[in-house]
Amino acid sequence: MGEESKKEKNSIRGKKSRASGARFELKVRADLEKQGWIIDKWTNNVDIETGKLTKAKRKFNPFSKVLGIGTGFPDFVCFKPNSDENYEVIGLEVKGNGYLDQTEKAICIWLLDNKIFSRILIARN
Repeated sequence: MGEESKKEKNSIRGKKSRASGARFELKVRADLEKQGWIIDKWTNNVDIETGKLTKAKRKFNPFSKVLGIGTGFPDFVCFKPNSDENYEVIGLEVKGNGYLDQTEKAICIWLLDNKIFSRILIARN
């Protein structure tokens, strides 16, 4: 098997994986919206070194001229009205395998400790 053939197969696998992840995100989002949640993309990240909330960098693909907007962690911020005119605010991270790496776990702990979210849900495929 040549090097070009291997790269091409990996490229195709990556495209299928991203498409599958995007479909799963839409499915999870639709399910939570049916349950009465208001959902939006979360466009912030946490800088663990400084301990501050920062804007997520946008991803630009120069080959397809596409600008990816939702690159924050977690993927979504969700709001649900409570009975006493307040809102419950949670974070939602959509993962195919359902596991967070060490950095993502540290960010979750920071977000919960600083009361950005009341809880963070991990949706797994």
